[in-house]
Amino acid sequence: MGMSVTISAATAEDAEQILKLQYLCYQSEAELYGDYRMEPLTQTLGDLRAELDRGHALVARLGDEVIASVRGEIDGEGTALIGKLIVHPRMQRHGLGGRLLDAIEAHFAGEPAARRFQLLTGHRSERNLRLYRSHGYASVSTRVMNPKLTLVTMEKDAAAAVPSARTAATFVTSA
Repeated sequence: MGMSVTISAATAEDAEQILKLQYLCYQSEAELYGDYRMEPLTQTLGDLRAELDRGHALVARLGDEVIASVRGEIDGEGTALIGKLIVHPRMQRHGLGGRLLDAIEAHFAGEPAARRFQLLTGHRSERNLRLYRSHGYASVSTRVMNPKLTLVTMEKDAAAAVPSARTAATFVTSA
């Protein structure tokens, strides 16, 4: 029998679970880039709570457990900045990251100020790059952070985001 994964707005009570999941999920990125001091691994609970207060966050739950999350906020120029899309390692490759990306886009597409979506990823993060390209994002710039890391900025027009029925549907997996 499968269990349903549900996506909903994150609450203040989710902050601790999100932070623990973030720490777990960014271990592979830290290894890939040889940098265990990257911001997602050093973010404090207080900083995360402030980030949640500023923007909008979604979580995916399997029962009571937060197994995935994404966050974003709209800047003064109408760009929805999407970040920290994380999926528990045991739940990866089930389409959950794509569903969260669709859901956060649908949220910000409803905002009158959101004209485009933007996100960042590392140049070696092939799975991330593949996911974002498959959702219509295109590379618009790169920024060398250090000899091991180049950040790739990807964007797409908010008008290109068509909220799909699958963002509202319940995701079923055999867990």
